[in-house]
Amino acid sequence: MKAKVYITPKQGILDPQGVAIERSLPALGFEGVANVRVGKYIELELPAGDGAADEVDKMCHKLLANPIIEDFRFELETE
Repeated sequence: MKAKVYITPKQGILDPQGVAIERSLPALGFEGVANVRVGKYIELELPAGDGAADEVDKMCHKLLANPIIEDFRFELETE
């Protein structure tokens, strides 16, 4: 089973990478882009089972994301 984890800064948390990208895009001809947020994408292979979603949620809370300043979501794919 594959888990795809998406982690982004919470709204209201300063995102310096997102700000830098947002400010640079007009110089490249991309106008009107706003609220750029930069995050992380993590793929995990784990054993299939009924508790997979709970395990990934625990991994995110304990290690992969900082729940104080980051939001996360994940998708599970069976192969």
